[in-house]
Amino acid sequence: MRRKPGATRWQKWAWSVSALLPGAGPADWKVLREEGDSAEFHIGTLPLTLWRTDAEAYRIALAEATPCAYVVLEPSSDADRPLALKLVTANPHEAMQYSEGGDDLIEKVPMPPALIAWVQEWTDAHFVEEPFKKRKRKKYLEDKVEDGVGDPRIQQVTDVYRAPSRDRKLGSS
Repeated sequence: MRRKPGATRWQKWAWSVSALLPGAGPADWKVLREEGDSAEFHIGTLPLTLWRTDAEAYRIALAEATPCAYVVLEPSSDADRPLALKLVTANPHEAMQYSEGGDDLIEKVPMPPALIAWVQEWTDAHFVEEPFKKRKRKKYLEDKVEDGVGDPRIQQVTDVYRAPSRDRKLGSS
């Protein structure tokens, strides 16, 4: 993570994910570099787990101009460590699902060449292309019932979707 001074008086620090460190050992907010008010930290190490069911999503991520991984961070109550690692994924669809909740921060980070090669090799070994199967419509109604048709409360055959009501004669006294 990179910490820089905030742009406004309401935000003391601006935090962003600067890089992934494949093969790094365990760390807990270890300072890597400091330059004036800016600093870079190794905030933690998480495994990147690949799933066979997500192989197509990994192919999509690898097909981008710059293949990226996604780091999911959650807010922390500690002022010195405002963010905590939640997940690292190469699946853009999974990252999008985390972004819909609104509480987590998702950072898109370019993958290092060694990580790209590892994900590509794994995806090539596990991806199975499924043939497209066009869905065919059924030519009959399974339950043989049409919604609203045949409702005994409706007297008129021509207007089967109107709400049932009592007939009132207009102009009668």
